[in-house]
Amino acid sequence: MKMLKKAASIALASALVFSLAACGSKDGGDSGSSSSGGDVFMIGGIGPTTGDNAIYGNAVKNGVQLAVDEINADGGINGYQIEYQFEDDQSDSEKAVNAYNTLKDWGMQMLIGTVTSTPCTAVVEESHADNMFQLTPSATAVESIQYDNAFRMCFSDPNQGKASADYISENGLATKVAVIYNSSDTYSSGIYQRFVEEAKTTGLEVVSAEAFTADSKTDFSVQLQKAKDAGAELVFLPIYYQEASLILAQADKMGFAPEWFGCDGMDGLLALEGFDTALAEGLMFLTPFTADAEDEATQTFVADFNEQFGGTPNQFAADAYDCVYVIKAAIEKADITPDMSISDMSDALKSAMTEIQIDGLTGKQITWGEDGEPTKQPTVVVVEEGKYKVLQAQ
Repeated sequence: MKMLKKAASIALASALVFSLAACGSKDGGDSGSSSSGGDVFMIGGIGPTTGDNAIYGNAVKNGVQLAVDEINADGGINGYQIEYQFEDDQSDSEKAVNAYNTLKDWGMQMLIGTVTSTPCTAVVEESHADNMFQLTPSATAVESIQYDNAFRMCFSDPNQGKASADYISENGLATKVAVIYNSSDTYSSGIYQRFVEEAKTTGLEVVSAEAFTADSKTDFSVQLQKAKDAGAELVFLPIYYQEASLILAQADKMGFAPEWFGCDGMDGLLALEGFDTALAEGLMFLTPFTADAEDEATQTFVADFNEQFGGTPNQFAADAYDCVYVIKAAIEKADITPDMSISDMSDALKSAMTEIQIDGLTGKQITWGEDGEPTKQPTVVVVEEGKYKVLQAQ
């Protein structure tokens, strides 16, 4: 995302109840030596900028950069500028820990990341040992923020599973539901488990629950046939968009046309190269953000992102952007200065996070508990004519 123009910056800032902010590096996050010396805030970021999940990591990297640039241009946080550096972890735990250590050597004082759950779970062990504040924009596994120094911007896996079951039931989308999930992925299996639990209390009948693994994620004919034979009216897909694209194509070939419902990992489907977006028509999924929303803050953000980085921002970019402003709000709440120790900063931020309330791109009146989990209302979008449209709950 690109630095907001002066007027646009003011408009977006006023759309946020509390000024949130943080992270920024003029060089776009390349490695380099720290120039802190106690006069700037040093914010690090970790996520996949190469490999299969690069779409998520690059979105987060750019979302943070946009917010950092805006804040620095507007005078910083309490008059202090931000330095920002982002390291690639390729969605790998060992590489993520190495990236964390690289950022520590650089002078990192707080961390936005990591982007995906398994690396985040590995890194939080390190940040907890250092008592360094950590805010992940998008790691959804419960274990990713299991310590008191760690918070998240997104919903956890269990919360996505519960919210999905509640929405399907409350809006009468189906009574007989099938699930296709990745049992080798903590994100997918975590959502699945909570969805099934909640389905029992909301009147949904799970007529088929079929798994696949990372080694068997190209042929879904067995899972789809079982869902069809069981009379599923809706298929719940707590998976990423790459596998979902194959499922939708294979279901179309076999003449199976249920309702489809997914979670935030579905974001990116319409931009997938070679995918026929007509196959996704009517697909619904939970997401904290859609670039098609008509509010001024979203449209300003989308325009500035496109100007600076090209393309349309996804929810990961929006989550990351909000993360920076959340950190800014917490720093201001706790009156933190860059010359404080990492541990003292972390202790102050832990307390401040439970006292702030944020209106951001990914939710209104967002608050956090001591467990690091956010409280906000979920948003559901549907694909209509190749675009996302926000659904209003009935």
